[in-house]
Amino acid sequence: MPEPILRVLAFDFGFRRIGMATGDTLTGRAAPRPAAAARDGTPDWDSIGREMRAFNPDRAVVGAPYNADGTAGALLPHARRFAEELKRRFALPVSLIDERFSSLEAGEALKERRARGERRRVRREHIDSAAAAVILERWLSGEPGEELP
Repeated sequence: MPEPILRVLAFDFGFRRIGMATGDTLTGRAAPRPAAAARDGTPDWDSIGREMRAFNPDRAVVGAPYNADGTAGALLPHARRFAEELKRRFALPVSLIDERFSSLEAGEALKERRARGERRRVRREHIDSAAAAVILERWLSGEPGEELP
């Protein structure tokens, strides 16, 4: 029996913005969505809830911020709490995926698109959501992560 197709919503947690991206296991591709606001690390749960209702995901993926050397980054406890709250609020399985260099990778890709004339301006919220897409594509490609209990 074939594996079911899963719809996945990914997040790049930040204290000011939370990048979001959607994707599925059929295509293995992710697409950035508008970033949700955050105030001092408190997410705009209404905005996230709207995205959840619109996309109706089967699972969520949250970027886990590690330092370049693999040690826990300063934001990791906050991203973990965010992931746990996502699981609690929306009753979804949640995975944490290493997000090292995702914002750098996303920023470079957006700058290349701008240089080709596909995008006029690269703003921070675009990078956050493009980073969420990078995180999601890592999960979709089978990169191991941590499943929240």
